[in-house]
Amino acid sequence: MRISIVTVGTKMPAWVDEGVQEYHRRMPRELKVDWKTLPLAARGKNTRPAQYREQEGEQILKTIPDGDRVIALDVRGKSLSTEQLAESLRQWQMSGDNYSLLIGGPDGLSDACLQRAERRWSLSALTLPHPLVRILLSEQLYRAWTITVNHPYHRE
Repeated sequence: MRISIVTVGTKMPAWVDEGVQEYHRRMPRELKVDWKTLPLAARGKNTRPAQYREQEGEQILKTIPDGDRVIALDVRGKSLSTEQLAESLRQWQMSGDNYSLLIGGPDGLSDACLQRAERRWSLSALTLPHPLVRILLSEQLYRAWTITVNHPYHRE
């Protein structure tokens, strides 16, 4: 099984890249997590946020591998507890399908990306900065996996 995390926005601080790599290193071989980072749409004085979303959305949709099931990270999505995420991860692994998790740019995900997604997942009702989203998502995927294999990392 593979999870592709498609995200918009480059130039993350070193601590973000180091944190993501640390959790990536801890993941088992049978649960491959690929990060695909896309550049922001070119910003200009006369361009509106909706145009940025659409341009970035086109990039995202081109990046999703054929046949992947898609989950959009969206503040208006459904919140999951860590245990619910672990159960979802268990189901994903049993299905044999590959998944793409979409993280939009500063202006969010395009309508086309949200329509492509079979579900929307909210990490928090708070608006989180992109660097924290990457770290939080990495850690929670690792934590969910540890729950599925009864690893002592997660304490209830």
